[in-house]
Amino acid sequence: MQWLVAPVVAGTLAAAGLIIFNPLTDAGAGKKADTGAPQRTVRNVIFINGDGVGAAHREAARLFYAGPRGTLMMDSFPVSGRLTTSPDDPAKIVTDSAAGASAWATGVATYNGAVSVDPAGNPLPALGAEAKKAGRATGLVTTAQVTDATPAAFFANAKDRAAQDDIARQYLERSKPDVILGGGEDWWLPAGKPGAHRDKPAEDPAEGSRGTKGDLITKAKADGYQYVTNAAGLAAVKPGKVLGLFANQELFQQKPEGQGDVYRPPVTLADMTRTALTGLAADPDGFFLLVEEEAVDEFAHSDNGTRVLQAMGELEKAVAVAKAFAANHPDTLVVVTGDHETGGLAIEDYADGDGPFPVKGTGLKFWIDWTTKGHTGQSVPVTAYGPSAERFNGQHPNTYVHEVLRPLLVN
Repeated sequence: MQWLVAPVVAGTLAAAGLIIFNPLTDAGAGKKADTGAPQRTVRNVIFINGDGVGAAHREAARLFYAGPRGTLMMDSFPVSGRLTTSPDDPAKIVTDSAAGASAWATGVATYNGAVSVDPAGNPLPALGAEAKKAGRATGLVTTAQVTDATPAAFFANAKDRAAQDDIARQYLERSKPDVILGGGEDWWLPAGKPGAHRDKPAEDPAEGSRGTKGDLITKAKADGYQYVTNAAGLAAVKPGKVLGLFANQELFQQKPEGQGDVYRPPVTLADMTRTALTGLAADPDGFFLLVEEEAVDEFAHSDNGTRVLQAMGELEKAVAVAKAFAANHPDTLVVVTGDHETGGLAIEDYADGDGPFPVKGTGLKFWIDWTTKGHTGQSVPVTAYGPSAERFNGQHPNTYVHEVLRPLLVN
C-alpha cells in the first residue's frame, strides 16, 4: 500500500467544530446524483458505526448541535433506511455489539458474544479479511480497543469476544489490515510488560498489560508496521502500514457520571479517520475502512447524557471527514449506522432526567431520559451516500449490510 503525499481532504474541513449540513447552502443536497448512478463502480467503502446510536441519539445531537431547523451531516445523506438488530441467541432477543457487528461482517445472525462465528461456533468469512484477500487495502479506526467486538468482527473469528489478545494475533497473522488505529495496548503485550501507556494509571488502576500471545507490538514492527502511540506520532506517519494504540483500553474513561467520567481522547476519531483515508486511498484496487465511535454506547450504559452528546459530536466530525473524502472521490460509498440502541434514550421538554441541554439557536432546552442502562431491541437508522447508496432504502435486517457490501468489495 502506498500513501498519498497531499492530504486527502485539505481545505475541506475546519480544524475544529462540527460541519452541519445546511439545505439552503449545500447546492448538492438532495440531488439524485448524490446517491450514485447504478452503473457507477464502487472502489472504496467507508462503514461507520456509532456504537449504541439509535434514532433518538441522532435527534438529541441534532437539537444540540444544529438546532430545530438544522440537520446533522450524518442525516443529510440522500438515502436513509432502518436496520433491525435481533441476534440468533437462545437466551436473548436484544443484541450485543459482537453479534450485531458479526451480522454485518458475515451476513449470518449469531449469538451474543460471538465474533464472526455461526451459532454453533464455526468460523465464518469476515468481510474485512475477505476484502484484503481480494486485493483491497483495509483499515479500522475506533475509540474502543482495536480488538473490541466491532472491529474484531470484520477481521477475526472468536467464540468469545473477550479473547482480545488472540484477536490481535489474528490481525497480524491472518487478516493483516493496513491501518489499525484506536486503543487497547494492554492486549498486545504480556502481563508485567507495560508499553507506551503505563500499567495501573491513576485514572484507572485496573488497566495494565494482560496479553497471553507474546509481545505482539514487537511482532507488528517486525511485520513492517509503524507503531505510534500519541497525536504527534500519528501526525508524522510515513508511507506504509500503521499500528496506532493510544491508550491501555478505550480512549476515554466510562466511570459513573460525575465520578471520573472523561471523554478527552488523546487523538480524535476525525484525525484517525483522516489519517487512515490518506493512506488507504493510494491503493489502486480501492479500500475498505471501518470507523467506530464507541463512547456513545459506553456512556449511554451509564445514562450519561452529557458525555453521549459529546461523543455524538465527535462521531459527526468523523462523518464529515468521510463525506468530504467521498465528495472528492465519487467511487466511494459511505454508510453510517449503529449496531444497536443503548439506554432507551428519550427526549423530553421537562425536568425529568439529564439536562437541561440547550437547543442550538433558540432559548429552548431539552432533557434526556432513559429507560435502561442496557441495550434495547429498537431498529436503528442507516444513512448512505455514494454509488449503491440507494440499496439502503427501506427496512432490512442487519445481515442485509453484508448482502450489499460483499459484492462491492469481494470480486
